[in-house]
Amino acid sequence: MVKKSIINWNEVSFLESGKHRKTILKMLDTPKTPTQLRKESNLHFNTVSRALIELEKHGFVKCLTPNQKLCRYYTVTPKAKVVLKHH
Repeated sequence: MVKKSIINWNEVSFLESGKHRKTILKMLDTPKTPTQLRKESNLHFNTVSRALIELEKHGFVKCLTPNQKLCRYYTVTPKAKVVLKHH
């Protein structure tokens, strides 16, 4: 039996309503630091940081190195993969 994933359209709306959230999320095809994301996206560091905080709060990204003060790595969660796959 195949388990179907249910799309939460409020979550899709959350991603679409933030100008840079979806961009940052798609860039996390491999774990990356905010600095790497900033360089790849040409966005301001504050914009990347804000997007990561919002995405983490909503369960779309996870910090892999939360105890590090510098060079924190972020990755997408299974929830994010489902939403991106169906969007």
